[in-house]
Amino acid sequence: MNDAPGILPSQSIEELIATGAIGASRPFDPDQVQPASLDLRLGARAWRVRASFLPGLGRTVPQRLASLAMHELDLSRGAVLERGCVYIAELQESLALPKGVSARANPKSSTGRVDVFVRLLTDNSVAFDDVAEGYSGPTYIEIAPQTFSILVRASTRLNQLRLKRGEPPKLQIRSVGVDLTQEIAGFRARRHAGVVDMDHVDGHDPKDFWEPLIPRHGELLLDPGEFYILASKEAVEIPVLQAAEMTPIDPSVGEFRVHYAGFFDPGFGTEEAGGVGSRGVLEVRSHETPFLLEDGQTVARLVYEPLTAKPARLYGEGGSHYQRQGLKLSKHFRVW
Repeated sequence: MNDAPGILPSQSIEELIATGAIGASRPFDPDQVQPASLDLRLGARAWRVRASFLPGLGRTVPQRLASLAMHELDLSRGAVLERGCVYIAELQESLALPKGVSARANPKSSTGRVDVFVRLLTDNSVAFDDVAEGYSGPTYIEIAPQTFSILVRASTRLNQLRLKRGEPPKLQIRSVGVDLTQEIAGFRARRHAGVVDMDHVDGHDPKDFWEPLIPRHGELLLDPGEFYILASKEAVEIPVLQAAEMTPIDPSVGEFRVHYAGFFDPGFGTEEAGGVGSRGVLEVRSHETPFLLEDGQTVARLVYEPLTAKPARLYGEGGSHYQRQGLKLSKHFRVW
C-alpha cells in the first residue's frame, strides 16, 4: 500500500477487507466497494431516540442509548422511519483501522437527494462522520428524515466511508454556482407526500413528491425551511487520481446551505469514464429568511484531494445513475 498521504482507492479498500481491518457481520456485497469509498449497510436493529448525541470520550454508543432510546425497531423485516424523528441504527461494518489510516463518512447521493440527514457514529467519538486513526470497534448511523418518511431494511445503504492515509493535501478548491437558465431549473419537495422506499429504484412517481420550479429572469426565491434540488452551473470533472468533497458555502454570502456535503469519486464527469458534461446536483435548504438566488451564484465549494493510486475502476464504468447527469432527482424516482 502506498505510504504517501491520500485517499485510498478501491483496491486498497479491498486489501483492508481481506486483512480484517474492515469487517462485517454479513459477507460483503460485490458492488459495495466504490472507486474511492465503501458503501455501509444498515444492520438489523435501530432505535428511536429522544435527541441526537455524541458518545464522547470514554463512552460507547450503547451506553448512551441506554438513557436516550425510546423504542427498538427490527429492520430485518423493514421499518418506516418517520420524518421529524431521530434514529440510531447499527451498521453491519466494523473497523480495526491500521496505524496511519483514518476515515470520513458522508451520505450517499441518493440519501441526500431525498432530504434524509445521516451521520456516522463510533464509540468514544467527539465528532460526527470522522473516524480516528487506528479506531477499532463497531459503527452506527444517525438517521433523521427531514421531509419524507422512508422505508429501510437491514442492508439498505444510506452512507459511505472514505478511508485516507495521513492528511491529504488540498489540491484545489473550486466554487460551484447554480444554473437557473433552464425551463425547469429545479424541484421543491412536497411536504406531505408518501413514504420513499430507499431500496426501490425507479419505483416512485416524482409528481407525488416534487413540484417543478420555473425561474423568473434567472432568479429563484427560496422559502424558509423548504428543500430544493438544483443543478450546478458548471460541469464537474474529478480526475482519475483525485477525489472531491462538496462542502457548504460560507454563510456570509447567503442565508441558505447546500447541507448534504457529498463525495465525488474519481472519474465522475471525465472523458475516460464517459461522463463529460456531468453536473453536480445541489441539495439546498433556505434558513430563517426568504432568499433570492440568482443564476450563477456560488452555492458550494468542491475540495479536491489526491488518491494514493489510480483506482482499479472509475466512477460510472459499467453504468451509473448519476454519471452524465444534469438536473436529476434521486434514483428512487422515475424520469420526470
